[in-house]
Amino acid sequence: MTIARILTIKGRDVVTAQPHLTLRDAADILCRKRIGAIVVSGDSGEVLGILSERDIVRAVSAGGGDALKDQISKHMTAKVITTTEDHSIEETMETMTQSRIRHLPVLRDNRLAGMVSIGDVVKIRLEAMEVEHKAMREYIASA
Repeated sequence: MTIARILTIKGRDVVTAQPHLTLRDAADILCRKRIGAIVVSGDSGEVLGILSERDIVRAVSAGGGDALKDQISKHMTAKVITTTEDHSIEETMETMTQSRIRHLPVLRDNRLAGMVSIGDVVKIRLEAMEVEHKAMREYIASA
């Protein structure tokens, strides 16, 4: 199973923000959309970075409440780890685990095509395992 399958199920919409917005703006977006990260993009839609809830917490911990006035670009992760639609669920789980990340932008032709979270990946993998388990039980019962 591939990342394309996850995107087919969950959709391809990705919440993005401009780098000049404040951390407060980003926190409002995250809360309103009930998500854990946003992709920071430029005027032409290129991926400039990613900002997660954890990034905001770290900024506030280091700089106090005034950090919420900082621009997103000051606290985003600029070196974004990405994946493509043809990567397998297993490859993606390994990337996310080794990199210690929870959100992974998906690119197609170097353009943003979606976003997957560790929750999306685990959910699909568990569903696949349940199907395999059921098939094994039926095979054993019929033998």
